[in-house]
Amino acid sequence: MKKVGQFIYSWGNGHYSRMMSLNEELPSFIPQYEAHFASKDEIYQKLLQKFPKNNVHEALAPTPIDGKYGPDVFLSMINTLLPIRDNPPVVRQVVNYLRKEREIFDSLKFDLVINDGDMGPNVLAKNRNIPSIFITNQFRPRLWKSRFYFYPGVWYVSKQIAKATKIAVADSPPPYTMCEYNLNFPENIKDKVVYVGHFASDKKKKSDAKSDLEKLVEGNKFGYWMRTGNKSTNDITGKKYEEAFSQMKKAKRVISHARADQSIDKVKDENGKTYSISEALEKKIDWVQIDIGFLSESQKETVLEECDYAVINGSHTVMGEIIGIKAKPIVGIPVYDEQTNQIQWAQERNLGILANSTKQLVSGISHLKENYDSFVDAVKQYQKNFVANGARTTAKLAAEMLESR
Repeated sequence: MKKVGQFIYSWGNGHYSRMMSLNEELPSFIPQYEAHFASKDEIYQKLLQKFPKNNVHEALAPTPIDGKYGPDVFLSMINTLLPIRDNPPVVRQVVNYLRKEREIFDSLKFDLVINDGDMGPNVLAKNRNIPSIFITNQFRPRLWKSRFYFYPGVWYVSKQIAKATKIAVADSPPPYTMCEYNLNFPENIKDKVVYVGHFASDKKKKSDAKSDLEKLVEGNKFGYWMRTGNKSTNDITGKKYEEAFSQMKKAKRVISHARADQSIDKVKDENGKTYSISEALEKKIDWVQIDIGFLSESQKETVLEECDYAVINGSHTVMGEIIGIKAKPIVGIPVYDEQTNQIQWAQERNLGILANSTKQLVSGISHLKENYDSFVDAVKQYQKNFVANGARTTAKLAAEMLESR
């Protein structure tokens, strides 16, 4: 039986969600195979809950030092050579994690390796003549906030990505590539690059029975505010949102916290009085704000269909779902350079607005509302050229590579 290794970088949830989408599609193209997964921290725990323990492996790929809000750039740079908190120097981390991944490779003897964000398996696979696919929306991103002193790292990372047999860009082909400013491929590797399409899915996931939340939002004009990413990214996004809400007291909004915590679920009216979701529905409360810890797939579908716009931090997967699938304009307030690049690209095409501060976020929403029709027209035009189902295309590519091995 063929063995497929799937290595997932643990910083951010996008790598995990893409790989899980791919994992759903692979059996349609590779009827019989044995899948093995590797990651660390929260992603490793998720994998253990989803797959047999013998098929899940811990691979300690180095990640940035988490700060109070987002990655701590200063401490992460120091950690390159010095231990910080419980993190050994990155140089030592790299040696240890490559040794562990090498043990996984040598014991399981993969027929194909698929990597999302984890570069080490590209090198190990190449050295063992094993075909590999690297799924990404980044290669040599244009840097903004972090500027020139990160370029050596960017070039090093891109060289490791280039060792993959195929680079699967999780986006529409040019000129409709949202992550264009994060790629910048040199000519000598373009034959490896495949634009497989965005990993957003156009499958409908609505339940027959509507939840109280879905009933509560139907027929209302509101903005959908998404908090995504790991804890620090989620926290800084939430802080910026709260600052904006203090200046937008009557603007209706639904906030998804991306945390499986039902204590978050509540509804506020314009006087600040709070209700449970079922109570607000029963009393027909004219709500201003709905906070929800975690949306079900059906609830997410309904909220995206009913909202006028979405406020996000610029996650690539999320942008595809909102702009490409649901044809809704976005206002993005980024945390990372990667997100800045993607929102900047969208702004240049009138698909949304880039906000680098709370003040710009508030004024951006006002501008969007005042010019709403022009944004919607641009988004609908873009939607016609949007390529979804990247997971399905990547699964087909994986099957073809296995057959030709």
